[in-house]
Amino acid sequence: MNSAAGKRRPPTAQQFVLEELRRAITSGELRPGDQVRQDALAARLDVSRVPLREALKSLEAEGLVVHHVHRGYFVAELSLADLEEIYRIRELLEGEAVRSAVARADEGLLDAVEEIQRAVEEAAESGDVTEMAAANRRFHFALIGASGMPRLIRLVATLWDSTDAYRSLYYAEAGHRDLAVREHRAVIAALRDGDADAAVRLLDEHRIHAVAALREVLDLK
Repeated sequence: MNSAAGKRRPPTAQQFVLEELRRAITSGELRPGDQVRQDALAARLDVSRVPLREALKSLEAEGLVVHHVHRGYFVAELSLADLEEIYRIRELLEGEAVRSAVARADEGLLDAVEEIQRAVEEAAESGDVTEMAAANRRFHFALIGASGMPRLIRLVATLWDSTDAYRSLYYAEAGHRDLAVREHRAVIAALRDGDADAAVRLLDEHRIHAVAALREVLDLK
């Protein structure tokens, strides 16, 4: 894991470590099943084991890492059944959120989504997986956030957190990045037409394609 030396640290050491671990997981630097080597990580980030342990506990509560007694922390692995269940729950919740967002939408939402899409496309073209994953998340949560349902938004965010490591694997391939760009553009066109049904259908297909690709990439059983 690369040190973040030279960058402005967040307010606390725990938050700094938490953000570095998130970055490593979402970028694919730490893959599902990889061990988090605490001594090496603490030395590299120049922190004590205390904030590191607290950050790992936070990630464990979110389902991003798991702790095995006498073995340590590992990036969480999902079975195909786990992945499909998470994406099915997302389908149900996000469909409701998007319908609400379209019903409440004003020009500001479309402008915001189109601006984020430009960042998605820049990252896709440059092959920046970390920024692609981050911009993709902003794209989807611009829509979900416009639903006006804060509890639903928090639930969906938890589901997204649990699959961050897998999303980075998906975007590692140029073909997947290009497909996501095209699918986002189609969603924007549906939003421009005020067609909630089309937007929901397109987003459902977007998730289906991601799960199918991850099944092949990971050979999940």
